[in-house]
Amino acid sequence: MDLMPLVPLWCRAMQRMGTSKRSFVDFDQLMGATTGGFSLSPFTSSIRGSDDVSAYLVLRGKSTSAQAGQLHDLMAEMMLEAKLDDKEIFKQLVLESRASMESRVQSGGHSVAAGRLDAMDSVAGYVSEQLGGLAQLEYLKTLAKRIDSDWDGVVADLEKIRAALVSRDGSVTNLTADAKTLEATAGAVQSFLDALPAEGTGAATEAWSKDLVLPPVNELITVPTQVNYVGKGANLYKSGYELHGSAYVINKLLGTTWLWDRVRVSGGAYGGFSDFDSHSGMFSYLSYRDPNLLKTIANYDGTVEFLKDISLDKDELTKAIVGTMGDLDSYQLPDAKGYTALMRHLLKVKDEERQQRREEVLATTEKDFKKFGEVLEATRAPEARVCAVVSPDAAEAAMKERPDLDFKVTSVM
Repeated sequence: MDLMPLVPLWCRAMQRMGTSKRSFVDFDQLMGATTGGFSLSPFTSSIRGSDDVSAYLVLRGKSTSAQAGQLHDLMAEMMLEAKLDDKEIFKQLVLESRASMESRVQSGGHSVAAGRLDAMDSVAGYVSEQLGGLAQLEYLKTLAKRIDSDWDGVVADLEKIRAALVSRDGSVTNLTADAKTLEATAGAVQSFLDALPAEGTGAATEAWSKDLVLPPVNELITVPTQVNYVGKGANLYKSGYELHGSAYVINKLLGTTWLWDRVRVSGGAYGGFSDFDSHSGMFSYLSYRDPNLLKTIANYDGTVEFLKDISLDKDELTKAIVGTMGDLDSYQLPDAKGYTALMRHLLKVKDEERQQRREEVLATTEKDFKKFGEVLEATRAPEARVCAVVSPDAAEAAMKERPDLDFKVTSVM
């Protein structure tokens, strides 16, 4: 776990320092001339109905059929022979990542708030927050100093990550192509896999505790800003809810009716919406560039009555259902289709379940909306949590007005 926050930087370093065979410029030019490019990044998610976490290092790439062999050769070269000892380049990567994260907190604080809420709820959420949330920003600040004081130690940690993560053990291969190309590239794929170590060493084999979550608190993250990003959420599965396809329709309609009217039109926020993670069960309300804080939280809580008292005409319901079906079966290019299929495999989502959800979406009625209003009582129960990115003045005012929420203040920048 100690090395986990370093993984995103390790992924970037693997792609930016060149290899033992060629410089970064030469490698990048060859990759651009012979392939459609490839990327390396971590992936984590909860798995519905399980305490397990889906956590993988994802290497993605694409090429023409004729260049498939070259694609896999370059992938193998990067994974096995990438240099990790260029101090100046690595320091630049750290500073770039820090600047990007600081900008994200100020201009996209709703995603930061959502990440913190997830991290309070599940192991997968905690891991994701370590890799790309506020915890990552704090880690980058420390890492920037460590590069100058302990560069050899940083390099050693980068190599430990490679030793732990780069192996055939537990790997999953997904290929998307026509039958002729799949047959022709089978040898190149097998050669790539054979080149990898049989198994990793070190921290990757350690199990994560089920208690690996942030303490559940109401949190105000203060930054230099004139607007707020307000989040509130709760896990619906923990309160007994069982997934039904109508939830997708309801979530979509909330963003164009109640939350749109109350948070954006009346409240003056640039945006307001809800998000339901069907894998973890986390349901979150989020606002974007919001002049309000406590008023927005009250509007979130009002969603329950809105759904319980809702009266839908046939056109409204049909539009919501059609829009939801469009999201479920949106057009994808071949590479996106392949990646989506891989994610479904990793998250153990079966085709039969997907078809069941489609049928439930199509059969959604007004009664389902009213039932979901009861389900959303969980989001205004004492166990529900608030996380907002706000200015110091807004945080102070909120604490005075709502001492019952017992806000914890986290200062950033």
